[in-house]
Amino acid sequence: MNTKSSGNYAFLTQAPVSRVILTMAVPTIVSMLVTCLYTIVDTYFVGQLNTQSTAAVGIAFSLMCLIQAIGSFFGHGSGSYMSRELGAQRIGNATTMAATGLVYSVVAGILIAAAGFFYARSLSLWLGSTPTILPFTQQYLSIILLGSPFQIASFTLNSQLRMQGNTRHAMWGIVSGVLLNVVLDPLLIFGLGLGLRGAALATVLGQAVSFLILFIMCRRLRSTGVGMRLGSFSPRWHYVREIVYGGSPSLSRQGLASVSVVLLNLAAAAYGDAAVAAMSIVSRVTMFVMSVIVGLGQGFQPFCGYCYGAGLYDRLRQGFWFTVRTGFLFLMLVSSVVFCLAEPTIALFRDDSIVVAIGSTALRWHLAVYPLNAYIMTGNMMLQTTRKPLRANVLSSARKGLVFIPFILILPHLFGLMGVAMCQAVCDVVTFLIAIPIVRSAFREMRHQQANDV
Repeated sequence: MNTKSSGNYAFLTQAPVSRVILTMAVPTIVSMLVTCLYTIVDTYFVGQLNTQSTAAVGIAFSLMCLIQAIGSFFGHGSGSYMSRELGAQRIGNATTMAATGLVYSVVAGILIAAAGFFYARSLSLWLGSTPTILPFTQQYLSIILLGSPFQIASFTLNSQLRMQGNTRHAMWGIVSGVLLNVVLDPLLIFGLGLGLRGAALATVLGQAVSFLILFIMCRRLRSTGVGMRLGSFSPRWHYVREIVYGGSPSLSRQGLASVSVVLLNLAAAAYGDAAVAAMSIVSRVTMFVMSVIVGLGQGFQPFCGYCYGAGLYDRLRQGFWFTVRTGFLFLMLVSSVVFCLAEPTIALFRDDSIVVAIGSTALRWHLAVYPLNAYIMTGNMMLQTTRKPLRANVLSSARKGLVFIPFILILPHLFGLMGVAMCQAVCDVVTFLIAIPIVRSAFREMRHQQANDV
């Protein structure tokens, strides 16, 4: 075992639990916050153009979430396997998976870019564009889809680095591209007068830079860790199966989230462009808050994978509850503050009285039950990392899919626009109730396994 891998193994399996998780989580939280900050800044700059452009970016966001879900599928699928193998000290298998996951992700990105580019209009309509929003959505999508290979590959490399315990490398790769995007946004949108096209072009350039930096970092790890060796690619079914097992919960969660955003846009569109714009802003604000919890949970994942692979189930359980408690307290604090400042928060992005009225109501509904997501998210990531694909898929797809889809179809018919605003809050409560027995069953199995090992 090389020095870097040995160092990560000792730290993740022996250092104090709180120190390990926070060390792993902080760089991930930073990268998540910066990424979400980009979406907020992007929404702010686009919001200076017109309501239709703001709504168009919100509609296209659902497709971008789907592309991100595919990147997470390859990244979390390959990364979870790598983490468990490193915990079991089988480094050769981890090295093969690194190359295999990247190659498949690049191929998927190229296919999506080619298909999406030629069907931008059809996609815009399917995603929920109204006749007045359609030209803007089509314009934005025709450019943004060109970055699919870079976006998917970047998420794959980021997850692989993070699941090895190299969270700082993963952070700098993502943050560099995002910061470039933020700088380019006003320059291209207003400086060069490209408008909405400039926002899309800035995004693609930022994604390309992120991929390049992450790939260089992975190559440089060849002498100090599980580096990227493209010659290690393997088409064996074993690696494909492990990617599917480990990555399908992410695809379910984010893929169904994309479908849910489409349904949300369609439900909001019945009440006008202002409703679509308002829900788009709410989605970005709540995503920014949730990004800290996602980052915290992703900091827990390498710890979880190493401990599970090494058979340290009691230590894994301690890490789980530390992560849940930390996330719950954070969400309680932030949700309380933003709840009280809902109107100025929405007005920051679009100073339109109708948008503010709809958006502030929806935002308060979201935040009222947001702390429950600390348990939901941590439980989902534990199930995914410990290779429990069925339960991980059920839990990951519930909040933004299996539960959300029927409610977004039913509640607006019962309560009108208020039904659209309250939908996610209702789904969070139901998903929390579903998560409790699922997570408990996983811990029960670990106790039985630990007893058998003894």
